[in-house]
Amino acid sequence: MGRDVSGADGPRDEDLEQVLDAFGTHLRAERNRSEHTVRAYRSDVRDLLTTVLPAGDDGSLDLGLLGLADLRAWQTAAAGDHRRSTLARRAAAVRTFTAWAHRTGRLGEDPGLRLQAPKRSRDLPRVLAQSQVRAALEPAVAARTDASPDPVELRDGALLELLYATGCRVAEVVGLDVGDVDAGHRQARVLGKGNRERVVPFGEPALRALEAWLDRGRPALAVTESGDALFLGRKGGRIDQRQVRTVVNRAVAAVPGAPHTSPHGLRHAAATHMLDGRADLRSVQELLGHATLSTTQIYTHVSVERLRSSHRQAHPRA
Repeated sequence: MGRDVSGADGPRDEDLEQVLDAFGTHLRAERNRSEHTVRAYRSDVRDLLTTVLPAGDDGSLDLGLLGLADLRAWQTAAAGDHRRSTLARRAAAVRTFTAWAHRTGRLGEDPGLRLQAPKRSRDLPRVLAQSQVRAALEPAVAARTDASPDPVELRDGALLELLYATGCRVAEVVGLDVGDVDAGHRQARVLGKGNRERVVPFGEPALRALEAWLDRGRPALAVTESGDALFLGRKGGRIDQRQVRTVVNRAVAAVPGAPHTSPHGLRHAAATHMLDGRADLRSVQELLGHATLSTTQIYTHVSVERLRSSHRQAHPRA
């Protein structure tokens, strides 16, 4: 029998699923986490609890048995099986869980306060060159000038142009509605992480691609269920992130010598090319929707490395 714990809802005995459901509700309602984060954190905490805490005869959990040694042992056991970024996320999930469990009376103390996570790797991302981006976008430009274009090609062109022009995350572009695009001012209103809304500008090429899609592409795919979604799949529903990744992968794979990339790769490219063009770091931070400037600073490292590479190749005494 698990021990009774007191919290906002009074004494309770809970099994694993009840604990995870309550934790998930906390993440959504109080921490404003995305469904992707909720699923990942729930999975991490499920793995922790099923590994280190035996359930009682009635299925209830005694969270009071959870200590720092258990957290460290669980973390160490996974060290060889996951990337550093995944280990860091697992540690963050557990720290968030133990803080919540302590606050709600499920834990007498918070062992997660002393749990350290491995530092995230700061490996520089492989970034598409500006010439490679132009080459990847050439078919999109050709589709717009076609007298009878394939609506899917118009959509793909608009997707590629907008992803690169704005540096938006794939989820932000997928979530756009038609009314979120202001063609007159060449800007779009996107909803980013933590439900933070921002306005991102885009240039003439993206505007032309969007106009071609809205005028000659979207009407051909739209159905009653399309609603206000800006980008549609072949069956008329809102396009999903997997389809967008396929679009980007296919376009970049057609460019000789280009590194394998994803929609996030176009985001990396947009940020790096802006800094190469002498944009200030704060402006790039605003464009990308980064909560902290330190997240944006990795792109300065990319630009500096490019400068060093050019110096080594071109300077006679490098």
